[in-house]
Amino acid sequence: MKYVLVTGGVVSGLGKGVTASSIGLILKSCGLRVTSIKIDPYLNTDAGTMSPFEHGEVFVLDDGGEVDLDLGNYERFLDIKLTRDNNITTGKIYQSVIDKERRGDYLGKTVQVVPHITDAIQEWVERVAKIPVDGKEGPADVCVIELGGTIGDIESMPFIEALGQFSYRVGAGNFCLIHVSLVPVVNVVGEQCWPNEVVDNLIQKTKPTQHSVRGLRGLGLAPDVLACRSTTPLDENVKEKLSQFCHVPAENIITLYDISNIWHIPLLLRDQKAHKAILKVLNLQSVAGEPCLEEWVSRAERCDMLHDPVRIAMVGKYTGLSDSYLSVIKDSAFAFTKSYAVLHSKALLHASVAQGKKLIVDWVPACDLEPETEKENPDVHSAAWNLLKAADGVLVPGGFGDRGVEGKILATKYARENRIPFLGICLGMQIAVIEFARSVLGLKDANSTEFDPNTKNPCVIFMPEGSKTHMGGTMRLGSRRTYFQVKDCKSAKLYGNRSFIDERHRHRYEVNPNMVKNLENSGLSFAGKDASGQRMEIVELSNHPYFVGVQFHPEFKSRPAKPSALFLGLIAAACGQLDNVLKEDRLSQKPGSRKGEMSNGTIMVKKHQNGSPSKPANGSFDDVYRNCNGVQV
Repeated sequence: MKYVLVTGGVVSGLGKGVTASSIGLILKSCGLRVTSIKIDPYLNTDAGTMSPFEHGEVFVLDDGGEVDLDLGNYERFLDIKLTRDNNITTGKIYQSVIDKERRGDYLGKTVQVVPHITDAIQEWVERVAKIPVDGKEGPADVCVIELGGTIGDIESMPFIEALGQFSYRVGAGNFCLIHVSLVPVVNVVGEQCWPNEVVDNLIQKTKPTQHSVRGLRGLGLAPDVLACRSTTPLDENVKEKLSQFCHVPAENIITLYDISNIWHIPLLLRDQKAHKAILKVLNLQSVAGEPCLEEWVSRAERCDMLHDPVRIAMVGKYTGLSDSYLSVIKDSAFAFTKSYAVLHSKALLHASVAQGKKLIVDWVPACDLEPETEKENPDVHSAAWNLLKAADGVLVPGGFGDRGVEGKILATKYARENRIPFLGICLGMQIAVIEFARSVLGLKDANSTEFDPNTKNPCVIFMPEGSKTHMGGTMRLGSRRTYFQVKDCKSAKLYGNRSFIDERHRHRYEVNPNMVKNLENSGLSFAGKDASGQRMEIVELSNHPYFVGVQFHPEFKSRPAKPSALFLGLIAAACGQLDNVLKEDRLSQKPGSRKGEMSNGTIMVKKHQNGSPSKPANGSFDDVYRNCNGVQV
């Protein structure tokens, strides 16, 4: 087994997640099998109970693991299925060591950070690296490990020590360290500089990277490759300077400069021969071929050339935040957390590129649609409604809490009554049911017990098996099977007329089964249910161009080469192309036989052998590698 460790220096949010994913992709394109591990030094056991304001969105795996969003990155880039153990946290490590101590596994020894914690880290890495994640038997050839945070963070120290020991133990030729650092470009302000260092009165400063590498060396690790984030490509003299002071060959210094979309990042690595530097360090030159990324190139270029717009209103619970938060995507006057935006944006983008449309997302704060805002701030209220009414389609994503719920209900009602394509996800589906009960069944106080525990008409209720005392890991999580009840519904056709599908879930509340009959008698079709037939999974309106709500999260399995079926349906309906998509016989076609594949059985764009791209964790590339209006891959 070969190991590639990706660390970060100077500041957070440089793009270690995208860099690690791109490295994995380019190695896979050379014919190697690749797996990934993300190390998060926080004390939480997992990301499930963390605020999206602090850490960003939670990504859910097939096994129900609530993990860092970077694991979604790895899955999309490499087209693999990871497990919860592929995300290592300080909490998991300490918990495992304490459990061993309580069992007496350490035979009365004094349990210490070194060697017990550091040994546990190394054992975890070796064990998980051997787990196949690509559907094939046997371990991968290369494991890409991303260490979260920045070199020098106190919480990372046990991991740094463990990885230093690990590199020595596995030996030269089996371990490659790639350090992602910042080379800022600043204006020359009266300082003396060598003439060849200044371009257009700007200079690339190497000192931050020098100090970062010095700190890394002081902790016992030496970089083999430098990946330098900068706004422009590094000048050759800058590379020579970095090489001299960081003790890294100039040919092993890579520039990750600003580009039009992050699908180009693996191509930057290839063009600068990063794969050759890595393969040389790992002694894999004789077994790896040249990277095959033609279809990746085609997709990246196609994304840049799209001009015909499709406008989607995403109605969520957004909030203003300081510009200092690198993990926040900003658009116009709003800042909105990754929790409600990033994965949905990616899934929308995958589908829009597949349909040949340029995606424009209008972020509509649900609170601004409510009557209270009209009284307090009529201009904001009017602006929010103008955005909603200008949209070609409406998306109401998942979420928690009652803030903005009435605004989401109003947006859903507008989409239903005005025949605007609509997709509700998780809470969005529950909102659709509540709105229908209020408007069509006449149950004015219909609600979810999450928002009104005393409602006389509970359309949505707390799941019986859920815990009201423990929050972490107690939701209905992971991949669950949904059986189609209506064969000719739009969602079934989009999924290739399959009898069932497997999608990932993350929820505590469900549609009240006692109200299903009344809702169905009034025209709301529950097109998908679980195996018991008591848990509602998909809701549709048959007499609407596209009105679909799902309890699961289809965005978790969306890929650029395999767009989510339901997101493709929304985009196609918003473009007036849904009929053409529904006419395609996706079951009889072989993968890639037409335009490619769609996740969970639907077809679109060419199939790409290496998977697909995604978001960087901790805000990596959020504000730099953006497409048009901030939509990311």
